[in-house]
Amino acid sequence: MNEDDKQGFSRLIEKELSSSDKILKPDCSQKTGRELLAFYLQSKFKQVLAFDNKATEPIFTEVRYDFIQKFSRRLIQNPNKRIMIGITGESASGKSTICKTIKSIIEKFNMPVTILTTDNYFNDISALIQIYGSFDALRDNGYDVDSPKSFQLDILKEDLEKISQGEDVYSPEYLLNGTGVSVPRAKLVKSNKIVVVEGMASMYGENKDIFDVKLYVETDNGIRKDRFLKRACTERNQDLENAEKHWEYILGAGEKYVQPYKNEADIIINGNADLGYFAQILEYIHTITNNFEE
Repeated sequence: MNEDDKQGFSRLIEKELSSSDKILKPDCSQKTGRELLAFYLQSKFKQVLAFDNKATEPIFTEVRYDFIQKFSRRLIQNPNKRIMIGITGESASGKSTICKTIKSIIEKFNMPVTILTTDNYFNDISALIQIYGSFDALRDNGYDVDSPKSFQLDILKEDLEKISQGEDVYSPEYLLNGTGVSVPRAKLVKSNKIVVVEGMASMYGENKDIFDVKLYVETDNGIRKDRFLKRACTERNQDLENAEKHWEYILGAGEKYVQPYKNEADIIINGNADLGYFAQILEYIHTITNNFEE
């Protein structure tokens, strides 16, 4: 990423903060105030897209033509509902890292945010692992770990619906120790104003319809493979042979189960782009949504 691109958004933030040409803060308790805010945000978001389009390596690969209008309409009609953001993409595309970036920027401005990973909704396969001896043996005998059937999608949908309406839930916790154990209702998930849900299962079935913003992270396979093998060997203690075998599995699974949701995404994110630049964009979006004349 060109340093000039990062500096460009820094200058935009400074210009926004120092500008004397500000609108009065809309009264969002009134529909007319929310409509004014929506119109303002539409124009500003288009400005962000235009600026990003000129970057050396843009972060926004594609934005659905009706997304801005649709999202604005939702804010006007149901302002009290949690803002639900779903992030999907193939394995090692950078979903979790992007979530951490979003979380760090939102928390920087003292705004409550919830991060939920759908990997905790994997089925309990401990009995199968005991039969086959290991996860790798189970996979080699045909178990399709990334299939929608391998997730507790009914529980995920129920939890997402409750969270979207302001109710805290307890999610399952899938243990990453090779046992295949899923502990039911193990992790408290707070229903904060902004909820970010990441993982391939976020878009499976009817779950995708719960989200106000659907993001798809698209990353080059070479970068994904390097990330995947490093994570498998250093963080999960897999040997290189098994890691490479599982990489071949997830290539096929990603094409079969995840790539189709690219066509349903509101925004396609460039997973190869500099996350420092992405953080700059998030800071600017925060600035324009909170910089009004009182």
